[in-house]
Amino acid sequence: EEESASVAPVARGLRLHLSCLSSTGYTGVRKAPSGRYEAAHRVNGRKVQLGSFDTAVEAAVAYARAVGEAPAAGEVGGVACEAAVVSEAGGMRLHLSRRARTGYRGVYRGLAGHGGRFYAQRCVDGKSRQLGFFDTAVEA
Repeated sequence: EEESASVAPVARGLRLHLSCLSSTGYTGVRKAPSGRYEAAHRVNGRKVQLGSFDTAVEAAVAYARAVGEAPAAGEVGGVACEAAVVSEAGGMRLHLSRRARTGYRGVYRGLAGHGGRFYAQRCVDGKSRQLGFFDTAVEA
């Protein structure tokens, strides 16, 4: 199935807008009941349809062309992390985040007391649960 395929952060020379909230992996892209991918964005609060595409990547390219490229790592609004952010590792799709400093949802950089290692946490039954410390953000 297309949705479980690896998410491409760059296509056709454009940095794409990745999203951990969208099942497609891209901001502004949704899978229509027809099986095609639709791209849309908002202008002055109104939804503007950009078209229907065969793949999520094609729709994400249309979105990036309409709203501009996603910020690069280290830029304001971009993913600021030590290493390149990957969307898949160990056969699993990772939850990307444009807001998290590590680039991954629920993954944080530990304090010096923990050797600066990364830790993962998640909310379960309304309570924050720490999942452990890891050497890299991707492992976490």
